[in-house]
Parts: sequence; structure tokens; C-alpha cells
Amino acid sequence: MKFSRHLALLVGLVCALLIGSAQAAGMGWQNYKSRFLLPEGRIIDTGNHNISHSEGQGFAMLLAVNYNDRPAFDRMYKWSNSHLYRKDIGLYSWRYDPASTPPVADINNASDGDTMIAWALLLAGQKWQLPAYTDASNKLQAALIKHNIIRYAGYTVLLPGTTGFNQTSSITLNPSYFIFPAWQAFAQQSHLKIWNELSEDSLKLLAQMRFGNPQLPTDWVNLRADKSLSPSDRWPTRFSFDAVRIPLYINWAFPRNLALGPYVAYWRQFDRLSIPAWVDVMTGERAKYMLTPGMLAIRDSIMGNSAEVTDTILPQEDYYSASLHLLTYWSIKP
Repeated sequence: MKFSRHLALLVGLVCALLIGSAQAAGMGWQNYKSRFLLPEGRIIDTGNHNISHSEGQGFAMLLAVNYNDRPAFDRMYKWSNSHLYRKDIGLYSWRYDPASTPPVADINNASDGDTMIAWALLLAGQKWQLPAYTDASNKLQAALIKHNIIRYAGYTVLLPGTTGFNQTSSITLNPSYFIFPAWQAFAQQSHLKIWNELSEDSLKLLAQMRFGNPQLPTDWVNLRADKSLSPSDRWPTRFSFDAVRIPLYINWAFPRNLALGPYVAYWRQFDRLSIPAWVDVMTGERAKYMLTPGMLAIRDSIMGNSAEVTDTILPQEDYYSASLHLLTYWSIKP
């Protein structure tokens, strides 16, 4: 009897620890919701005048699936459909500004936001056994294929939006929109070859986007009809807040892949807490401020410092840093 009581106490202690650990693992999401999710389902970009993006809706919808929070997911999906969805092309406008009239002044889409929402819907349909979400994902995937995926210079590529990025003699790419784990999920679910082709060709393109002394891609890149690549002249020639997502998505889909080499080599030059937030690959100029916690989490995830990546977002983190932080945590600790 004494042994049984001790065993029961031990089992109870283990269960309590497991429950406490699970609860603690969700604290980051609870904090995220309290700071960035409005009651109506809109995610606010606290670093950018509280506007909203299809990207932010997609980030947070993905996190809601990961944390098994269907009520939050439903609110965000409903708001996105009410305010951003374009019935004419089946995609989402990229930006919502409550201070603007109308709030959606630019109806162009952003293919990363659409991809994230489609991926979140697919995962939600699978996790919660809701065919309506799976069907919605399928339609969104089909719209992306129709309006944003093209063959150019011998590659299958994803345009950042339906308009403004195809200049005929060249196209503009945003390599941070190469969301490899989403494309993997689409391929596994739909069995369409185009998603594997897109993934393979995007890896080939990234291997050639090694610009300047850092040998890194820039946030925006030009691909010409003759297959040559160069930093876009329409944006600063920086490896910065967009491009930092590239190693996150590579590592998520292809852990320890050789494609991570340029990022490891660059970050290895610095002490962990002294890494500039961006570098101009052409001039060598560096930011005077350091990586945000979310960017640092990406760095840690591919540099063998996974223990540093926690489910706790810090008070100073804005929406974007917090999103990268929690997504990185999920990518290495599913």
C-alpha cells in the first residue's frame, strides 16, 4: 500500500509537470493574442501604425492551428474574408489600413500572405476534420497557380503579386516568399507536380542569389530573361527583414540542408547578441541596431542553438518579431 501511494504520488507529479509544461508552451500564443489580435479577428502590425496584412493574418492563422485554437482561427479567417478577399481572382488584398479611406487602397495581393492562409486552411481542415477548410485551401492554391505562378527564363517561379512584378524583360522576385514547407504540404495533399517544380527551381535560384561580399540574397531580386540575377534596383540592396525568413523556411522543410550554408557562414562572423539587423550586400553598410528577438530565433534555429529558441515572446517585440519567434519555435519543436 505504501509503495502504491508513492507510485501514485510520482505519477501525479509527472502528470502535473507535463500539464504545466504544456500550459507554459502555450503562454507565448496567449501573449501574442492579447497584444496583436483584435476581438474582430484582425492582426495588427504594431511596428507599422497598426495596419494589417494578409501576411499577418496567415502567420497568426498558422499559429492558431499549431496551438489548437479554433475560435481564434475562425475569427481571423472570417475577418480576412470580409475585408481582404477578392472574389474576382480568389486571392487576398495585401494591406488594410483603418486610417485610410478606403482601408484597402491597393487591391494587389501578396503571394506570401495567400500561401500562408492556404497552408493554415489545409492544416486546419486536417487537424479539425473540417472539409470546408480543406476545400477553401484547394481553391486558394488553384488561384495562386493561375495568377502568381509562371514559367520564366526556364524556371517555375512565384510572382510576389498579380501586378507590378513582371516587366517582360525581367521579373521581380521576393525570395522570402519561397515558403517551402507550405509547398511541400500542398504537393502532398494535391499531388500536383507544380509545387515540387516550384520548390526545386526556387532552391536553384537561391543558390545563385549570392550577392556581394556577404554572399547573401537581397529582400528583392531581379531575374532577367537571360537567366541572370541581381539585387532589385527598386528597393535597398539589403539582406534584411524580408530575406531573414529564407533560412527559416529552408530549415523547416529541409533541416540541415546545404542551402543554409550562406546564412550560417554570415552569422558565424558575429557574437550572438551583436549581429546587425541588416547588411547592404553591395556596399557593406550594416544596421546600427541588432537582430530582433524573432530574427535571432531564426539564427539560433540553424546555428545549433535551438535551446535558445523558446515559446516566450518578449515585451519589446512587435508583431513581426513575435510572429517570427513563434513560427521558428514551431518549426523546430513541432
